[in-house]
Amino acid sequence: MQKDMQGNNRNSGQLPLEHWLTLEQVPRFGIAKLQRMLSRHRIKAEEIFAADSSTLSHFGFNPSQIQVIHSPNQRYIERSIAWQLGAPDRFILPFGHPAYPSLLGEIAVPPMLLYGCGDTNLLCMAQIAIVGSRNPSPSGKENTKYFANSLSNCGWTITSGLALGVDGLAHQGALFGRGLTVAVLGTGIDYIYPRRHVRLAEKILENGGTLISEFAPNTPIRPENFPRRNRIISGLSLGTLIVEAAIKSGSLITARFAIEQDREVFAVPGNIHNPLSKGCHYLLKQGAKLVEDVGDINEEFQNFNIWKKYRIENKTQKNVNQDLASDLLLDSVDFEATPIDIVAERSGIPVSLVMSQLLEYELRGLVTAVPGGYLKLGAK
Repeated sequence: MQKDMQGNNRNSGQLPLEHWLTLEQVPRFGIAKLQRMLSRHRIKAEEIFAADSSTLSHFGFNPSQIQVIHSPNQRYIERSIAWQLGAPDRFILPFGHPAYPSLLGEIAVPPMLLYGCGDTNLLCMAQIAIVGSRNPSPSGKENTKYFANSLSNCGWTITSGLALGVDGLAHQGALFGRGLTVAVLGTGIDYIYPRRHVRLAEKILENGGTLISEFAPNTPIRPENFPRRNRIISGLSLGTLIVEAAIKSGSLITARFAIEQDREVFAVPGNIHNPLSKGCHYLLKQGAKLVEDVGDINEEFQNFNIWKKYRIENKTQKNVNQDLASDLLLDSVDFEATPIDIVAERSGIPVSLVMSQLLEYELRGLVTAVPGGYLKLGAK
């Protein structure tokens, strides 16, 4: 794979990887400026590296930028290439590379380079981003796993940021489904953060998933890099689902990027007294689509046929669960934590029978046990 990757890197604007790693170091310079420069002066990218200082100045580079082009940090270049060659599943994709995701290339500020591990083909598959709070409620956790698992089984690739809370649960839900998920790091590609998700990252790769970052190996952790990461999460995806989020949160930053990128935004409604519902309700007021099940998402993408198999399977499952919609015991469980004695009182069923029946419902994914009782997971 590495031999192929090295060869393909030279197809992107006819630039070798070393030159891309040089351009990445140029301050206040990105793909948009590069494209404007090449168009305005009718030059090819390789001419930049053959030009003297006067010519580079004519192209529009300032003195500090010219200094970097003529004297780049060779250690940075060597370290990045050495990292790529260190394992067969590692890659570095420059903008314009055949494996560079086309959707991501359409955003206002696409990464000049993508560093990654895993299957590059996954980056161009139909993706749905799932993001939300780092401290979701019990229902938020269950909703995340449900949507990630069900969307995965529909054929979607699930994309998120490997953070604590909803992000990690989204990856886990995908692994329980079809298994394909993309994790976008806010750190250097050689460092998994948070550290407790090292094993999750390994499982993603073991199941055919992909880890990517726009940050080169050995890049230190910087808080400002995580919002930058969010534009890639939404940029890779046809739509972004917000499960739970506060008004001021990284999840709403991701949603804003999705809106700016003209992508679909979905939000799960919640309890009006839950602060983590405020962000979703704000998005709904701004025009995001309210979702209660995966069908609400899939119907927005009628041109995709990836979930035909799911529709057949789901119809069968709905037939099995149809009678449960009017089940007296199930109707006695709220969408917030409901104590066992309250369920028994409402249904008129003895507590001992309530507990055994709720255990069966939990195995079916209709309810979940939480501190203080059970809560209903909705029509799934």
